[in-house]
Amino acid sequence: MGIDQGTEAVGARVDARSVVADLRRVYASGRTRPVQWRIAQLAGIERLVVERESEIAEALAEDLGRSAFESWLMDAAPPRAEAAYARARVRRWMRRRLRPLPVNQMPAVGWVQNEPLGVVLIVGPWNYPFVLTLNPLVAAVAAGNCAVIKPSELTSASSRLLARLIPEYLDPDAVVVVEGDGAVTQDLLAQGVDHCFFTGGTEIGRKVMAGAAPHLTPVTLELGGKSPVIVTADADLDVTARRIAWAKLINSGQTCMAPDYLLVERSVRDALVDRLVATVDEFRSGAPAAGMRIVNERQFDRLARYLAATRATVALGGGADPATLTVEPTVLVGPDPDEPVMTEEVFGPILPVLAVDSLDEAIRFVGARPKPLSAYLFSRSAESRRRVLAELSAGSVVVNHLLYQYAAPELPFGGVGASGMGQYGGRWGFEALSHRKSVLVKPFKPDPRFAYPPYTDRAVAILRRLF
Repeated sequence: MGIDQGTEAVGARVDARSVVADLRRVYASGRTRPVQWRIAQLAGIERLVVERESEIAEALAEDLGRSAFESWLMDAAPPRAEAAYARARVRRWMRRRLRPLPVNQMPAVGWVQNEPLGVVLIVGPWNYPFVLTLNPLVAAVAAGNCAVIKPSELTSASSRLLARLIPEYLDPDAVVVVEGDGAVTQDLLAQGVDHCFFTGGTEIGRKVMAGAAPHLTPVTLELGGKSPVIVTADADLDVTARRIAWAKLINSGQTCMAPDYLLVERSVRDALVDRLVATVDEFRSGAPAAGMRIVNERQFDRLARYLAATRATVALGGGADPATLTVEPTVLVGPDPDEPVMTEEVFGPILPVLAVDSLDEAIRFVGARPKPLSAYLFSRSAESRRRVLAELSAGSVVVNHLLYQYAAPELPFGGVGASGMGQYGGRWGFEALSHRKSVLVKPFKPDPRFAYPPYTDRAVAILRRLF
C-alpha cells in the first residue's frame, strides 16, 4: 500500500525459526480458538489506541512529522472502530452456517464453519504504521490466529512503540512483534507461516509473494498504484476542490488511496485548478511556511526528481527543501502523460491535473494503465456513475468523495491486479484469515444396496435419475 522502500539493517537478526515454532505451540494448544480469547484481544487493541494515543502521536510526529490530530484521525481512531466492530460481531461470525443440499445427498446435513489458519505474519508499512498493522491484526485475532507482526524499520519510533505496547495489551505468547528489515520478513516467510498479510509497494509485494511461494503460503497483498480522479463538467467544483485537497494533503500525500492525478473535463479544468489553489492556501493558513515532511531522503529525492523533470505548468508550489526533507503542496497542470510524475505512483503532496474532452477519454486513459487501488468520480450524473462503475476496474470506487471506503467495515477493502490481491475489513478480514471448512454429515441408515457395485441395470437407471 504505497511506494517501495529500500531496507536498512536493524540490529541483530531475530531467530525466526524459534519465534514461529513458539507460536505454533501456542496455537496447537487451542488457546486462541475460544471466543473469549478473541474478544479479549480485540478489546486490548481498543484500549491500546485509546490509552496510548499521546504516545502514538509522539511516535508519528518523530517518524513522519504528523500533527497529533491527524495521527488520531488516521492511525488511532480507525483501529479502535475496527476492533469494536469485530468484537460486537465475532460470536456471530464464528457460528456454523447451514447449507441446503441436493435431493440426491439426502438424508444429510451440511454446513460451513470457519476455523483459524494458524500463524499469520503481518508486515506493516511506514506510511500508517499503526492502522495498517492493527487493522490486519484485528482480522487475525478475530479469526482465532496467532500472529507475528513485522513493523516497518523506516518508522523506527513507531516500530519500537508497537514492540513495547503489543505485549502489554494482547496475549504476549500468541501475538508477538519482531523488529527488523526486509531480510527478517523473508526469514519469517521461510518458516512456512500459514498466511502472510503484506501492506506496501508493488515491487516489494512481488518479493513477498516469491518468498511465500516455496511453502505455498497464501498472501494478502495490499499495494498501491496511481488512483485517478475523474471530474465531469457538472460537478460541484467548490466541494470537489475541498475534498480532493483534504485527501491529497493528509500525511503529506503519503497515502496509498490518495488521489494520484486528476482527469478533468476541459471546460472546467481551469476553474477547478483555481479552487484547488485557493483551498490549499486556506487549509495551510497558519501552518509553517515550510513544505510537507517526507519520510526519508530516498523518497524526497524521488519527489524532487518528479518536479525537476516535469513539463507541466506549476499552478501552486513546486519547491522542495533537502535540508528539511519537505516538499511544497504542488499542483501541476498539463503534465506529459509519459513523464515520471504520470508513470510512477506519486506518494507525496504533488497533484497532476490533465484536461480531457469527454468521459470516454477519461475512461480510456485509466483503462490503458495498470488497475488502481481506488478510483474516484466527481459528478452529478447518474449515467456517468453507471459508466465508471461498469467500465473501470479498480480495487474500490468512491463517488463524490475520497478515502472513506477504508473506514467502512461493512465494505471489503483491497486491490486488483498490480494494486493487490485479497480483501479485508470487518467480516471480510475475518473470512480472509479463516479457512471455510465444508462439513457434510450422513446417518448410517438408509444405505441402499444399489449404490454399490456390481451395478445392475436397474441400479444404473436409478443412479442416472438421481445424479
